[in-house]
Amino acid sequence: MNYRTFGSTGWKVSEIGLGTWQIGADWGDVDDSTAETVLATAVENGVTFFDTADCYGEGLSESRLGRFIKTLSKEVVIATKLGRFPQPGWPDNFSLEQFRKHTENSLKRLGMESLDLTQVHCPPTDLLERGEVFDWLRTLKREGKIQQFGFSVESMEEAQICLQEEGVASLQIIFNIFRQKAIASIFKEAQEKQVALIVRLPLASGLLSGKLNRNTPFADSDHRNFNRDGQEFNVGETFSGLPFEKGLELVDSLKKLVPENQALSQSALRWVLDFEAVSVVIPGSKSPRQVMDNCAASSLSSLTPDTHEALSDFYSNEVASHIRGKY
Repeated sequence: MNYRTFGSTGWKVSEIGLGTWQIGADWGDVDDSTAETVLATAVENGVTFFDTADCYGEGLSESRLGRFIKTLSKEVVIATKLGRFPQPGWPDNFSLEQFRKHTENSLKRLGMESLDLTQVHCPPTDLLERGEVFDWLRTLKREGKIQQFGFSVESMEEAQICLQEEGVASLQIIFNIFRQKAIASIFKEAQEKQVALIVRLPLASGLLSGKLNRNTPFADSDHRNFNRDGQEFNVGETFSGLPFEKGLELVDSLKKLVPENQALSQSALRWVLDFEAVSVVIPGSKSPRQVMDNCAASSLSSLTPDTHEALSDFYSNEVASHIRGKY
């Protein structure tokens, strides 16, 4: 496992982290034993960065992660998120009082005295434009409840707003071979301002694993079933905003552009890691094998310039026009 500096914080984190949405909700059922095994396998393979949120299973993901980190003898970085917990819900979640309450609840579930990193979870654009949310987070930092704060955003417009504010340690974005807008939009400025970039959905909800097909079953509780067309939340969070059938078609074409001796998922992760602006990529995994395969991408050689050029052209010519949702 290779490690990178996390923006201006000075933290050294594994360049492959672990997203834990799947051990809380919306990816089918995952029992306690499986969740613990996935977390343990991640640590065994060098992972030191874990991303969660208070709304994943209404605290289930945080609670499982909190129990697990109590058993560790090594330090890890825990990033959580707030703003989407169902009680009191939108828009009432957005006040200093509620931010403080949700932060204190996350601290209890995670068993921490101060959160390493809290992120506002896909906030509405107008909240960012008003600017008060940044002051709420600065207050929580002064109070010692959080060490650093950042934002998990859905569009490059939202990312740009955050980049203009003092104290923002990180931005979490959707970025993958199918969703390349961030390269030209924010990478240079984020590097200049030492804002860490956390990449979610690097495998486009499994499309870029190359293992899905038209007959792949998804559980009723899996967002790839109930949010395929944005029925419940931003469609960009599911298959990166691509219609499922179109995504499968694009994957077939994509397989011809990546190294033949690599799994598509590893090439897709390697592609993300080839960008220096990226601090950590957080694929989610429901099995130890997935964790190990994802972590192995850290040790792969960079893709060739010709491959990068081909994948850039592929995105521009074949993919970009099919993306739906905020971007």
